[in-house]
Amino acid sequence: MQNTRVLIAGCGDVGSALGLNLAAEGAEVYGLRRTINQLPGAIQPLAGDLSSADGLPDLPACDYLVYSAAAKSRDPEVYRSVYVDGLRRVLNALPKPPRHLLLTGSTGVYAQKQHEWIDEFSATEPDSPTGRILLESEHLALSSGLPASVVRFSGIYGPGRTHLLNQVRAGIQAPEAPIHYSNRIHRDDCVGILAHLLRMARSGKPLAPIYLASDDAPTPISEVMGWLAKQIGVQINERRPVRRGGSKRCRNLRMKATGYPLLYPDFRAGFSELLSSED
Repeated sequence: MQNTRVLIAGCGDVGSALGLNLAAEGAEVYGLRRTINQLPGAIQPLAGDLSSADGLPDLPACDYLVYSAAAKSRDPEVYRSVYVDGLRRVLNALPKPPRHLLLTGSTGVYAQKQHEWIDEFSATEPDSPTGRILLESEHLALSSGLPASVVRFSGIYGPGRTHLLNQVRAGIQAPEAPIHYSNRIHRDDCVGILAHLLRMARSGKPLAPIYLASDDAPTPISEVMGWLAKQIGVQINERRPVRRGGSKRCRNLRMKATGYPLLYPDFRAGFSELLSSED
């Protein structure tokens, strides 16, 4: 990535880890976020608020734009200000078009609930306001006139993302019935696939418009929580449905066809690493 300039707009957890990865390969990385004191030193800071009409600083020309914003609330107005309006503001503020736009998206654009296998060709008919806004953000990116790709992540877990673990530690497990499939991807694999796609783009390889990024093992959430309980030696004393999206199974064949090797191909690999790091 030598002689390559990357702007990461919405440079939070995933964006910061991506920026460190790219900077280590010689890229010049800029990170745009409100609280720049949390950015690693290898990332050049840009203080700005994506959700504000006048919140952006002067942006540098970049070879690649990664839009990786994350709303702090599920309020539809907040979602729109971040995922749609914020993306439009950044695109309009760039001094020249980048060579490629990568937008981090979500499997929240799918509404399937009957354990269906889904991929990039499956229907996207979200049944929630937030899902519809995420889909609108995708349409904005893909109709921007720029070469663009959307990476739809399933549930991200890893360092600092311990909600499920905390529930298990409290003795809570989802019921076995009705079955509810869950899908996930480790934070480090989110970073890995984004960096991999940027390398592909830089080398002139064509990118698809949509990638579904998830691990190899869609699993009933009750099974995941039961396994975690055994690993940490917790007695389950309450069965409680876990508030999640529809029950579906993510197929990652397009992502794997790019040649990207998953660091954590299933929840056991990812959570084992997470638990060992806490010892």
